[in-house]
Amino acid sequence: MQSHLITPPDDLTWSDEFLLGFDPIDEVHEEFVDVVHRLLHSKDEDLLAHLDEFAVHAKSHFETEDQWMRDTEFPPAQCHIDEHAAVMLSLLEVRQRVVLGDFEVGRSFTRELVKWFPGHATHLDSALAQWMFKREHGGKPVVFRRQASSPNKSFGL
Repeated sequence: MQSHLITPPDDLTWSDEFLLGFDPIDEVHEEFVDVVHRLLHSKDEDLLAHLDEFAVHAKSHFETEDQWMRDTEFPPAQCHIDEHAAVMLSLLEVRQRVVLGDFEVGRSFTRELVKWFPGHATHLDSALAQWMFKREHGGKPVVFRRQASSPNKSFGL
């Protein structure tokens, strides 16, 4: 399996670098990026509402991927499912603190999502995207990136 490396950003905005070639995953990932971007840039008084928006998205997003993995007997499913569960557990703990007025823990959680997502997408979700695409189409997806980084940048050279 070939993958590209994405440098964790300071912000999260959708770009072709996130494309994996399986439309259902790419579409939910674009929504994920948009929801996290709004969360990252929310005012303190809106943080809880945006955190709740993220919770609704993440629950649906992760449950869908988890179900695909179980239904198709995706070999590395448990590691991937466990990572989703860890994010959801952290989210619940963070939400409780934000309700009590600890906005910084909400901001910190959001910054960690910004760092976490590119690696999760590159390593775990790309394998699932290829698995699902192969089941539906018999081969690997071809992905064209309009704004892909150079090979040297991808490998930190």
